[in-house]
Amino acid sequence: MDFETFDARGYRTVDVRTGYGEWVAHYESTVEDVMDLALLERLAEPSWPQVRRAADLGCGTGRTGQWLRDRGVQHVDGVDVTPEMLDLARRRGAHERLVEADASATGLPGESYDLVICSLIDEHLPDLRPLYAEAHRLATPGAAFVLVTYHPHFIMTSGMPTHYTNAEGEPVAIATHVHLISDHVAAGVGAGWRLAELHENVIDDDWLKIKPKWTRFRNHPFSAAYTWRKN
Repeated sequence: MDFETFDARGYRTVDVRTGYGEWVAHYESTVEDVMDLALLERLAEPSWPQVRRAADLGCGTGRTGQWLRDRGVQHVDGVDVTPEMLDLARRRGAHERLVEADASATGLPGESYDLVICSLIDEHLPDLRPLYAEAHRLATPGAAFVLVTYHPHFIMTSGMPTHYTNAEGEPVAIATHVHLISDHVAAGVGAGWRLAELHENVIDDDWLKIKPKWTRFRNHPFSAAYTWRKN
């Protein structure tokens, strides 16, 4: 679904590598844990301490990798398309290995990870199927694929793309796509995954303490977390 149909901001739009390369200095002060990490806390599976090897796709500055390590995951490999993001992840030290590559074509060894995870990256992909296929290739039999995503309802209702403010003070959008929940189900099932769990995160009082201007979005879903299993 074309995001331009819903775009309420009209910001100049750049590609993913350009955008995150410019946003990197302020990324972690902009992205709040309630957006994604809070959803991971709610998942019943996988059991994080039982994960031996994880592949963190679109690892960014290493936030998700650090969260996994703090919960007992022993080995985390990270992949990201933006060198500046990888530099920060490298300094953080949560990953055993960091690779500059697309999340849909990582170059990592197949059937090597009992967890594949990605957070807040799928809105930058025009097609979900390569991501789900690559995650399936990387996963061992019985492995989990955990995906945290912006909820399509929020993108459509707010008309807000993923965006940042550059050094000149200009708001800039990063290429954004709308993927319905049914798109995720079709891509996941088509790649051989079985949906095990789905949580949706709505904007509540905790949210509004951080984003008080979002009162009009109270009780609207903002993000979602899927757990898939490889048969």
